[in-house]
Amino acid sequence: MLAGYAVQVEHSRGRRFPEPPHLYRNDYQRDRDRVIHARAFRRLEDKTQVFTRRYSDHFRNRLTHTIEVAQITRTVAGALALNVDLAEVLALVHDLGHPPFGHAGEKALDAAMREHGLFFDHNLHALRIVEDFEQRYAAFRGLNLTFEVREGIIKHSRDYDAAKHPELAEYLLDQRPPLEAQLVDLTDEIGYNTADLDDGYEAHLLTLDQIRAGVPVFESFFCEVEQIYPEAPEKLQFNEALKGVFNRLAGDLITYTQARLIQAGIETLADVRLHPERLAAFSPEVEAERKQIKDFLYENLYYSVSLAGEKDDAERIVTELFTFWMNNPSALPHYYRKKAEQESVPRVVCDYLAGMTDHFIIEQYEKHCGGT
Repeated sequence: MLAGYAVQVEHSRGRRFPEPPHLYRNDYQRDRDRVIHARAFRRLEDKTQVFTRRYSDHFRNRLTHTIEVAQITRTVAGALALNVDLAEVLALVHDLGHPPFGHAGEKALDAAMREHGLFFDHNLHALRIVEDFEQRYAAFRGLNLTFEVREGIIKHSRDYDAAKHPELAEYLLDQRPPLEAQLVDLTDEIGYNTADLDDGYEAHLLTLDQIRAGVPVFESFFCEVEQIYPEAPEKLQFNEALKGVFNRLAGDLITYTQARLIQAGIETLADVRLHPERLAAFSPEVEAERKQIKDFLYENLYYSVSLAGEKDDAERIVTELFTFWMNNPSALPHYYRKKAEQESVPRVVCDYLAGMTDHFIIEQYEKHCGGT
């Protein structure tokens, strides 16, 4: 039984190109399967989350991170009596628009586009992927996803100004997204904050002492673990403490969001959409803990000296390849040369680069720029 404020698949606004219902899958389950079978989804396996494979091939990549976020999202959505199918597909599609090399690649691509008065936004790029770039069906371009999934791609993590983005007018920019979409940005935070502590520790870029000193909520759980498992190896004590942090974040998201819904008198999806602010949230106490974790990771991991060289390489590769194809558009593959006849060359070059995996962009850099 879904809550009254959940999205009911029977009330979906439908697809851009109408299709007959499937025999045994509802529309959101069908969207989930279309995303999973998309080429752009498969390419996430070779896109950096934080660490390249130079450190280890068992650290998270963009795909494994996405799968973890989908698992967290299903759990939280189920506890809130939301539409788990819709929440899951939104989690699976939330990083589809990211370019190679993680945030360093995104930063470089956006900077290159701004030289031409444009910009790169991974949410908007994800919409372009599912609306246009994926070509699997004879009847239409793209994946022909339901309105609610396309809306969630745009609105799960931020609000867009209708005046600045008239092309997004159909997505109800003056209203809040459904709770299924609101969850994803927060479950994403739970996923990468805990995973990056884990991978940073495994990579020996973060020490246990560093984490205990810099992340008070982790220290609290670690002290409990030491009392319960005094003889356990350090790594297993670490795992247990991190599990405590994970459960605290996810549990608080559930209970505090429930409390906000009750306090605001939310009963219907319309109530959610018309509320003046997003309703899914961490409590003030846990939000402060989440911010401490994130600040710690930025200071000690993301901007660490150990990763600086890789970030510099990533930005250089993206920037130089962008410049190369801007100066030599005839060197683009045939598909992108044809697109450049209808769209601006910077946008086409950006689309080509954003779709690449880490491995492929390095190959292209060595081929066209003579670098290593």
